[in-house]
Amino acid sequence: MNPLRMIIMGAPGSGKGTLTSKLLKKLPQIHSLSSGDILRREMANGSEIGKMAKSYIERGDLLPDKFMANLIQAELEQQKWLDAKTSFLLDGFPRTGNQAIELESVLVPHNSDINMVIELDVPPEVILNRIANRWVHISGRVYNLEYNPPKVPFKDDITGEPLFKRPDDNPETFKVRLDKYFAELEPLREYYEKKGVYVKVSGETSDIIFPKLLSAVEAKVKSGL
Repeated sequence: MNPLRMIIMGAPGSGKGTLTSKLLKKLPQIHSLSSGDILRREMANGSEIGKMAKSYIERGDLLPDKFMANLIQAELEQQKWLDAKTSFLLDGFPRTGNQAIELESVLVPHNSDINMVIELDVPPEVILNRIANRWVHISGRVYNLEYNPPKVPFKDDITGEPLFKRPDDNPETFKVRLDKYFAELEPLREYYEKKGVYVKVSGETSDIIFPKLLSAVEAKVKSGL
């Protein structure tokens, strides 16, 4: 297929990771890059990047735009995905209009500019309930105590190791993150609408949203981009 360079954006807890996984199983030629996974990896390693990220996240603040764009660029270059022939999907970045501009400055010189942006539209009350029940494993595997519980309570299904709550999943910090997301969403949406690459898919669960997501991506690919 023609290279598809896309962004999946949605509020924290909207299911970006779950939906990305499902999409990649259907379209394995698309490489995925999660800014959250990169930052959590750096925090787990105790790197300087990780320490900086942790301090911002614990305050409920977004990391500086240029810092995040450079982090994404470095990861794309390391994976050798920054060219005109590779399809990739960005999960969790950009989050603001300024970040979108910074990202464009990184991608356009490599003829790798974004040609599809999908917003996951999930009601805030559904997200808050989901986060209250979310537990994760250090590998990135995510469980929900209501609809995707571990076989053994609070233990990873594969390793048996303990699950934990992400530092930013406490109610106070998460409410700050959610409020900031919605405050920044409109200018980001407008930025990509003007470029003619924006699509919204709505629903309360991944089972409802995924068929819409897959249909939108397949239609984009068939259009020749």
